[in-house]
Amino acid sequence: MFQHNFFMMAKGSADILFQLVRSLEKSEKRHFKLYIKRSSAKEDLKIVQLFDALDKLQEYDEKILLKKLPFVTKPQLANLKTHLYKQLLASLRLLKTTENTDLQLSEHMDNARLLYNKGLKLQSLKILERAKEIAKENNKFNFLAQLISLEKKIETLHITRSTIQKTRLLTEEATEISDHIVRVTKLSNLALLLYRWYVEFGHARNEQDEKGIREFFQSNMLPNTDKLTDFYEKLYLYQSYSWYAFIRQDFLMYYRYGQKWIDLFEKEPLMIAVETGHYVKGMHNLLNALFDLRYYEKFSVILKKFEDYAATPLGQHHDNFRIHTFIYIYGAKINQHLMLGTFKEGLSMVPYIEEKLNEYSQYVDKHRILVFNYKIANLYFGSGDYATSIDYLQRIIHNHVELRYDLQCYARLLHLMAHYEMGNYEIMESLIKSVYRFMAKMKNLTVVEEEMFKFLRKSFDISPRKLKPALEEFLNKIKHLEKNRFETRSFAYLDIISWLESKVYEKPMSEIIHNKFLKSRNQNPREGWVKNLESRNAGVLS
Repeated sequence: MFQHNFFMMAKGSADILFQLVRSLEKSEKRHFKLYIKRSSAKEDLKIVQLFDALDKLQEYDEKILLKKLPFVTKPQLANLKTHLYKQLLASLRLLKTTENTDLQLSEHMDNARLLYNKGLKLQSLKILERAKEIAKENNKFNFLAQLISLEKKIETLHITRSTIQKTRLLTEEATEISDHIVRVTKLSNLALLLYRWYVEFGHARNEQDEKGIREFFQSNMLPNTDKLTDFYEKLYLYQSYSWYAFIRQDFLMYYRYGQKWIDLFEKEPLMIAVETGHYVKGMHNLLNALFDLRYYEKFSVILKKFEDYAATPLGQHHDNFRIHTFIYIYGAKINQHLMLGTFKEGLSMVPYIEEKLNEYSQYVDKHRILVFNYKIANLYFGSGDYATSIDYLQRIIHNHVELRYDLQCYARLLHLMAHYEMGNYEIMESLIKSVYRFMAKMKNLTVVEEEMFKFLRKSFDISPRKLKPALEEFLNKIKHLEKNRFETRSFAYLDIISWLESKVYEKPMSEIIHNKFLKSRNQNPREGWVKNLESRNAGVLS
């Protein structure tokens, strides 16, 4: 049902005006009506009726819409929709200006230009000075560059009686801002390209990937980064290192730079409101790093901190960030159950997650849906409900989205394991061939997967009496590979070790994982984490 609803909503919401109307809160709808009444023309009454008609539709259907608006012909509808779209944006801009620094600065810039065009140069300069103060307070150097550009234009073309000293300071400021923007542009480009690489391919698959990523990173990284002092320079520096470490599965480096990312905001808490999206993403990355390192204690602390933030007025303020905060928090909650082995408890969240994803369907990208499907499939697999796990995995396998080739591969491998657990041996041979070909084509085969395929092929001919020794042999072959950088990916996506141990020791997989958690907790928490780091990062750290 969830999958059907999601794709139905995605298809039905293709009209951009309908998307905008459906996204509005009650207060925003009320403000729009008041805004139109204050500046109403005869044509505006028609767009209010169009607005009301769209607001009542559950899905966009132009035929139904035209029936609700008998005074509008089909050719007129396009123009009316364009007019309504512009008026809605104008209304939102008026309502939200005081809540958003970028909108405030844009308003100041517009006002300065209007005054300048009216010949009121000194008034324009006063507004620019105030806007520059706001831009500096909020580290908005891109806006600062635009403000200085207009200020220089006025000073160059007109006699403003500014002092030589002020003019010199203005030119120095312009040069400094220009240099800063170049640094931020280079670092943000690097962070973006690394993130894009990960979304498409996942983790580095082999030495060739590793070498390519390292060379790309080193050739694009700025020199003397230890001398960077600005918020945005540091932010994009830490992001670049985070993605670089994550792609290479250097989880300790990933954690270090994820923590630096959040520390940056905690040193300048004003920036949480200014750059909410970056703060939310930083919390998500920090939780991911702690999950990869199995640092249970700190994971719980950061997750609680993130949930507390999400409940604040700031955390609830913007639709976009509220939705992404939900996605990141519930992704982390599933990870917590995967870490603790509490799979069945985790399944209690699934109906709520699906309900919210369906509600947010037009705002959530397909990549997030794929990841949730994979995590939920893991919960069902760990709970022993292999049939439902297969249902969720098929959503990934049959969704031909060219994203996360690694996720596509491991979804197929887990799908294969679920059929093995269900005893569907009549289809196993063809499945093994199909999955092997797919993973080989994607250059995604590691030693762990090769050993997995060897075992599965042999298992059909092994008598029940000899199966347990064969499982023990398989476990011994791959257990030492947990310390190998290019095998870490296999264990990050599939806890094959715990699965094998559950077969060898004849215990539920959930019990095996939970006992590992209890053992780690009974140690000194810090000591247990350090030991875990040593085992997971041996030969990995740089």
